[in-house]
Amino acid sequence: MENATKTFICISNFFKGNDFLINLKNQGNRVYLITSEKLRDQPWAMDHIDEIFFMPGQDIDWNLEDLLAGVGGLMKSNKIDAIVALDDYDVEKATYLRENLRIDGMGQTTGRYFRDKLAMRMRAQAAGVPVPAFSALFNDEEINYFADTVAAPWVLKPRSEASATGIIKVYSKEELWQKIHELGDTNRMKYLVEQFKPGAVYHCDGVNFNGKTLFSITSQYLATPMEISQGGGIFRSANIPYNSKDDKAIKKVNAQVLKAFGMKHGANHTEFIKCNEDGKIYFLETSSRVGGAHLAEMVEAASGVNLWAEWAKIEDALIKGKEYKIPAVSKTFAGIVLTLSKYQHPDLSGFNDAEVCFRVPLDYHAGLIVKCTKHERVRELLDNYADRLIADFATVAEQEVVKKFH
Repeated sequence: MENATKTFICISNFFKGNDFLINLKNQGNRVYLITSEKLRDQPWAMDHIDEIFFMPGQDIDWNLEDLLAGVGGLMKSNKIDAIVALDDYDVEKATYLRENLRIDGMGQTTGRYFRDKLAMRMRAQAAGVPVPAFSALFNDEEINYFADTVAAPWVLKPRSEASATGIIKVYSKEELWQKIHELGDTNRMKYLVEQFKPGAVYHCDGVNFNGKTLFSITSQYLATPMEISQGGGIFRSANIPYNSKDDKAIKKVNAQVLKAFGMKHGANHTEFIKCNEDGKIYFLETSSRVGGAHLAEMVEAASGVNLWAEWAKIEDALIKGKEYKIPAVSKTFAGIVLTLSKYQHPDLSGFNDAEVCFRVPLDYHAGLIVKCTKHERVRELLDNYADRLIADFATVAEQEVVKKFH
């Protein structure tokens, strides 16, 4: 019975995760997808989805009571074995459903550590993981103490937004209080303030099974998400030399974080900064999902490990009581360069070096992934391609002010 067909509900309010859905179905499971009505016409892997359900609006427009009622209705004639959140913004939805329907998996308390930046910092600090100095915005005296004892500049960060969305950089105590007052009494509780530490920003992407990290790979953002969201520019990332000092240090801290946060199974994406001033590795944030911006394809190019596919196999193994083993891992180098494009379908045929292995298929995006056995060659190509993309394709979208919070 343990290998009989199992039924999964997958939740994604963005168009992503087709590789996950395909591999989950290929394991002999029944796969339901819940997504946004606005994504009805996206090229979902329909041949690998038993049924797809649409919620009105997108993401924060979803009514969780309606979602619960819909899934409850589905359960009348279907035994639901697992619920999987495919995106950051779906974690709360999945934990809410699991808690109410008593389905195994990450609950709301643990889910907080992978969504709430304040909970992340408090948990990391308690576990002895270095974090930049921070403060909640609940208590005026604590905010004043932070501003009087921690050197500026600082960043105000929404606690439950993804990537660099909504981050505000401030340079003085007066400006900090001005921004807090502008947020208002309700919204200030949804932010934290943190010391800005200039340095190189890294991300560690991997998969866990039974509480152990079976695979991880360390990469460096060559232009950080915050720099791009606030000043424009070209997104670039590349994995760093294997077993280098930074690689070992980041993987060690990453394992600490995931253990302290209760990451048992599945994909994860964690970000760190190596501070220019003291050379220490500081934890920034983590998530229980595959990294966005086509980092999964970059990781696969470098390692041969498809994070979406392995995550699906882990979910299948868990529900069926099977063993799971990570596939053979290669150790080459890969990098991605990506920008918003002023053209809907940019012609990137001029980027024809032998190292190009993937072209980003999104409208109004220009991006490529390159791979090579030499780290220096990958970095050289990314720098060259970034200059060319800026000259011929790149455009900048104004950062939207966050008005509705998760």
